[in-house]
Amino acid sequence: MVHIVLCCASGMSTSLLVEKMKKAAVEQGIEAKIWAVSANEIKDNAHTIDVILLGPQVKYARKSIEANAKGVPIDNISIKDYGMMNGKNVLEQALELIKK
Repeated sequence: MVHIVLCCASGMSTSLLVEKMKKAAVEQGIEAKIWAVSANEIKDNAHTIDVILLGPQVKYARKSIEANAKGVPIDNISIKDYGMMNGKNVLEQALELIKK
């Protein structure tokens, strides 16, 4: 099972993307736990995370998030995929980061 976290400001739009990613994972037969947290919650969750994806609204905080992520791979979600709520593409992005 892979553990994917989306990091956001408040979680409203990101929670919709999480649901679309979960649906894409089920369709592809991928066991995944996907959830959203605020930037402040990364440190508390780092030990259970395989990859962190940053919503566009928190990419400015990437350095501080990386400092709290304890070596977990991090990347920004593209504005296009975020805006289109493209769960399939964002899931693929997360899986690629885990493979590295």
